[in-house]
Amino acid sequence: MSVSTIETFENKAQPQAAPIIVHVVRQFLPNRGGLEDVVANLARQTLKRGYRVRVVTLDSLFTAPQNKLPAHETIDSIEVVRIPWSGTSRYPVAPQVFRHIGDADLIHVHAIDFFYDALAWGSFLHRKPMVVTTHGGFFHTKKFLIIKKIWFSTLTRLSAMAYRQVVCCSASDLSQFIRIAPDGITIENGADIGKFADIASRTPKRRIVTIGRFSVNKRLDHLLDAGVALNRRNPEWHLDIIGAESDLNGADLRREIAARALEKSVTLTISPDNQTIRDIIAKASLFASASEYEGFGLVALEAMSAGLQPVLNSNEAYRSLAARHKAIILTDFTKPEAAADAIEEAFRKTATEGAALRKNLMEAADAYSWDTVAERYIDLYRSIGISA
Repeated sequence: MSVSTIETFENKAQPQAAPIIVHVVRQFLPNRGGLEDVVANLARQTLKRGYRVRVVTLDSLFTAPQNKLPAHETIDSIEVVRIPWSGTSRYPVAPQVFRHIGDADLIHVHAIDFFYDALAWGSFLHRKPMVVTTHGGFFHTKKFLIIKKIWFSTLTRLSAMAYRQVVCCSASDLSQFIRIAPDGITIENGADIGKFADIASRTPKRRIVTIGRFSVNKRLDHLLDAGVALNRRNPEWHLDIIGAESDLNGADLRREIAARALEKSVTLTISPDNQTIRDIIAKASLFASASEYEGFGLVALEAMSAGLQPVLNSNEAYRSLAARHKAIILTDFTKPEAAADAIEEAFRKTATEGAALRKNLMEAADAYSWDTVAERYIDLYRSIGISA
């Protein structure tokens, strides 16, 4: 996502008499990722519908904690307040959040972390209505799984009682959170389907794009293993890895690429702007994700909107998506040869089905437009009594 407009904090363009929704999220623009994308798009849509919006977030990116960002900023007419933090990226502690919610009509917390717990336990003081969107919870990896399960069934369960609504962004999230929030609902994330619309190559190419944060759970190592298998079959195969540094950095990935002798077959692009991503997609026909866990699968939908044929690891979120959209190809990326078979099948589909397949993919993505998704959130806000 690009930051198209940055204004001074004093030059806000929001209706002063309207109710104010305060979104609380650990990372926001200029960082790029699925969570940041969702909050920014929802904030823009909420502004369009007459509300005021503030985003409270941390004052540095996890990838560069020493570089402090402005304490106040307005991005695309969204008021952004950044606060100091300590601790880890998994559970950043930032108690100053309480200084910026006093005028909130509704607090919308994003993800299950310190903010979720602190605002819940502080609700007897601030007395603001709150909703939370789960964004996958904290089960993205199996690391510390037993501790996570205990935490979820105790502290996370107790915190949930402070929220008017627990909103799950996927069927897999709902199956998890229904245990602690029986009245939870599902509002699937929207996709910015205009960002890369219809730009994939119109000529079938053995070129694959993967987009996402460089996190361990994305299993880029498995995708590279599939790349080895593909290149043994045909040296024309090429993989573009696009994303922002996270658990893994560029040096980590370059070592993985070199260890497989894929330097000529893999291009690594770190934190590009949208135009650069569009230029890369325009040369490709396929999208692949070997991720072992996804909260929803937002980037797969954006790829479909571009006309890219997706080949996805068979995790719970992707299985749910594929059940509704038959064009999606699922595979097991822990098995490189099987994954390579699936990718070659996807290439054959693009070569034989051409324009019809492209149209099918793009129409499927259209159903997730932010106009539609935002209306569901606005209905939720209104049900709590917050109307613009």
